[in-house]
Amino acid sequence: MEKLLIACLCLALFACDSKTKESEKKKEVPAQDFEQFKLDYIDAMWAMNPISASYQGLHKYDDQLPILNEERKQKGLDFSKEWLNKLNDFNYESLSELDKIDYHLMDDNLSSTDFYTNEFKGGEWNPSSYNLGGAFFQVINYQGNDLNDRLEALSKKLDKVQAYYQQAQQNIQKPTEVHVRLAVQQLEGSKSIFEKTLADSLAVSSKDDAFKEAFTVKLEVAVEAIDAYKNFLQIEFLDKSEDSTTFRSFRIGEDLFAKKSNSQIQSAYSAKEIFEAAVEEKEDLHEKLYRLSEMLWEKYHGDKEKPGGRFEQIQMVIDAVAKTHVHRDSFVTAIRQQIPELIAFVNDNDLIALDAKKPLVVRETPEYMRGFAGASISAPGPYDADAETYYNVTPLDHYSEEEAESYLREYNNFTLQILNIHEAIPGHYTQLVYSNQSPSLIKSILGNGAMIEGWAVYTEKMMLENGYGGDNIEMGLMYYKWNLRTVCNTILDYGVHVMNYTEEDAMQLLMKEAFQEKSEAEGKWRRARLSQVQLCSYFTGYYEIMQLRSEIQERLGEAFNLKSFHEEFLSYGSAPVKYIRKLMIGKLDQEGKPA
Repeated sequence: MEKLLIACLCLALFACDSKTKESEKKKEVPAQDFEQFKLDYIDAMWAMNPISASYQGLHKYDDQLPILNEERKQKGLDFSKEWLNKLNDFNYESLSELDKIDYHLMDDNLSSTDFYTNEFKGGEWNPSSYNLGGAFFQVINYQGNDLNDRLEALSKKLDKVQAYYQQAQQNIQKPTEVHVRLAVQQLEGSKSIFEKTLADSLAVSSKDDAFKEAFTVKLEVAVEAIDAYKNFLQIEFLDKSEDSTTFRSFRIGEDLFAKKSNSQIQSAYSAKEIFEAAVEEKEDLHEKLYRLSEMLWEKYHGDKEKPGGRFEQIQMVIDAVAKTHVHRDSFVTAIRQQIPELIAFVNDNDLIALDAKKPLVVRETPEYMRGFAGASISAPGPYDADAETYYNVTPLDHYSEEEAESYLREYNNFTLQILNIHEAIPGHYTQLVYSNQSPSLIKSILGNGAMIEGWAVYTEKMMLENGYGGDNIEMGLMYYKWNLRTVCNTILDYGVHVMNYTEEDAMQLLMKEAFQEKSEAEGKWRRARLSQVQLCSYFTGYYEIMQLRSEIQERLGEAFNLKSFHEEFLSYGSAPVKYIRKLMIGKLDQEGKPA
């Protein structure tokens, strides 16, 4: 992989050299002009994408709901072309190193519009993308505006719901079956936002009776529109599922996968190179798991004869350790109780500064968000940085006893702690707090998923490196199993969409080679069909962060400080790791630190 890194760096230098030659033709631009350009671009971007603005905590456009028709698509393409031209007017080499990163982020973001509109075309085959539950929840949940003002904005937004879903029906062209089923499930959850959340807020408001009556009628029309869209999906597609021509394949193929990876992951490596690195890492993790299974065999199996096969032995030890788990009814509570313990460990070991003023709320996953992941973080955007961050945990009440037991073995007492490190402290929650504090709005707003997920995966390893779990071998065993899941996410993602993995192939990988419980493996197989590239983000970001840390540690020697590394790394917002690396290594070069 060292040769691979050198090759990628050479390509990056070539790209920068090309950019330099282009820049020589352009006039030098004062830094304040570029700063104003960024602010103007952000304002224009939110006006173009009002729902995204609400999610980021900017509520200037809460009353708007774009209808995703052909005119809207063309408007998006024209917007990207216009702002790319404006961006290219700047002399790249005259910018500061920090501004060069912002330049790349804006360039990458704007350039991706054509790909998603004219090649990927997710709006034609993914009916679950038309889910308005979150868009309305973000508005009603914003405490910075008076409730009456929020309801006024939502009243105007509600006027567009029927047209929105009528257009959605026209947009859907031969969808995938798995996305149709997800849409039907989530749409039912979305209705609760209109029927309960908004209705309850209306009831406690001080709006007059005339407004309340009109608003109630609009809610009824919105729910009818959602039902009509749901019925359309059922009648036109699910009821015809036996016809082989009804659905398209969920696989996007090598070409689209590579292009989406370049756009979404923004790694120094190609999708294929990351896949190959993951396969190599899988072999190393198998060796570590086998060594720990040897150490734990007698404790859990006494003098019982070993099975002979390495995978079988590892699985038997994992199965024995996994029996220690919480009760299904205590799952959410157990997660809530572990958060203070993680905070104390991070503070006691001086790993990174935590902001005690930023609230983290563990809650049950809202209905409209269920069906994709069992645990997730919903963080406020930089415009509403003081708002609550939600740690969403899906309760197990929808599982049978057998399914719940399988799930709880997967998230046993040891793995549950690693999950909380990843999602909360010092993983996603901590990183996103830092991201909102970044002086560059561009780096916070145009967040890179691989950096965000990679940081969360990195913190799992980092915490254990610094003594979390003590000398408990079981914690190490379950960490390696968990880390193996990150690695196999990449193998599965690439395998499903590029190498045509079947469900049997996926179960072999996840259950036999990654030692996952059936419920977890089935959920991941579903997720791999619902998403593309995203499952690669965990290992990719982790892989690049570990390389960066090793490189800086080698250059600084005894002067290396882990807390300083963490805080500097996070200070650049949620930028791709390859750009953060450029800044951090560049800083060492300026300070004269030897390479």
